[in-house]
This record gives sequence, C-alpha cells and structure tokens, in this order.
Amino acid sequence: MNILVFSAHADDETLGAGGYLLKAAQERHTIGWFNFTNKTVEYGYDIDEVSMRNLEINMVRESYEFDFFFDFGLQPAKLDIYPRAFLVEKVSEQIEHFRPNIVLVPFAYDAHSDHQIASDVVISCTKSFRVSSINEILIMEIISETDYGKRCFCPNYFVDITGFIDKKIEIMKIYKSEIKSAPFPRSEDKIRALASFRGAAINSFYAEAFKVFKIIER
Repeated sequence: MNILVFSAHADDETLGAGGYLLKAAQERHTIGWFNFTNKTVEYGYDIDEVSMRNLEINMVRESYEFDFFFDFGLQPAKLDIYPRAFLVEKVSEQIEHFRPNIVLVPFAYDAHSDHQIASDVVISCTKSFRVSSINEILIMEIISETDYGKRCFCPNYFVDITGFIDKKIEIMKIYKSEIKSAPFPRSEDKIRALASFRGAAINSFYAEAFKVFKIIER
C-alpha cells in the first residue's frame, strides 16, 4: 500500500499519525509525506531558525524512512493568501506522482486556518474519478488544534500504536521549538495521555484515532 500523509506544518504528521506511519513502515508499506508550509528568510524568519527547521525536517524524514517527501514551502499561517486553484493544482500533481492508496489529512474544523485549508484542498483533489488508486481517506487528530476546533472530532477508526508510542514521542522531540513541558498540550505527557485515552477505546495501552472520510472496498 502507498500511504500519503499531509501536514499543514511540519509536526502535524507526527502528532496526528506518527504511530500509524511507523507501524505501516514496519509492515513494509510505502509511506510518503507532503508538507504544506515551511520557514524561510523571505517569510521573516532568521537564518538560524530556518536552518534549524530544515535540519529538524530532515531528521524526521530519516526517522520514518519516508519513501517520498514533498515540501510545498508555503508561508506558515498564511495559506489563505494563496489562490485555491494554485493549491489544488500542486497537490494534484504530487498525488498523481505518488499514487497513494491511503491518504491522511488534518481535520477540516481544526482551530488553525492552515489545517482547515490543507484539509479542504486535499479532499478536493481525491475524488475517485480523478484518482482511482485511493481506497481510504482518514482524518487525523492533531493535539492542540483538533481539540480546539469548531466541531467535535468523533473518531471511528483506531490504530493500536502500543509498540510505537515511544518512537513517536522520540521523533516529536526532534521539533525542539514545538514540544514543551506539561501542561503544554504538545508535551510528552499530553501526547502520551491522549494515546492512552484513545487506547482505552480499543482495549490497548496506546492508540491513534482517526475519522473515516471514505473507505472503498475493491
């Protein structure tokens, strides 16, 4: 299976589906990552901050051993300034290139507007008559965004990540500017707590939860 995760910002892929991706890689599936935004000097970030973020992304890529990676490099917190047709065209190009069977996207009602736009754009690019390879579209739960969204996230698809929670947290710690001490939501304690809570729903120690947008049995 070809599995493609979309992140509005680097770290969404790990918060939302880190355990899922690690498990898929262990099972010899092909995994890819499409990241919408990144820090650049042109966007007002200093050179050290830009260098650190690119180093973090490269380390995360190596940790998952992604088979495919595309960094759109758009301005963080500014996806609303880009024409929707431009976003759809570029996302469609990469979907056509990778030909995923499973797509993972942020929740369209997350608190962050970048998440909302990324979700809407990807979903609009995955219609079956346009991309016949896609059998599953799963909506991710991203702590600190999904739980503050406009609508309740009600998961109906769970993945046991008991054997992968430690590695997920290890990878998340690569993002030094994004993870802090509890009670900050993107902390080791809270990431583990959410996974423990979701695990209780399926009688496992740790799980990631998703909402099914579409599943096609062929």
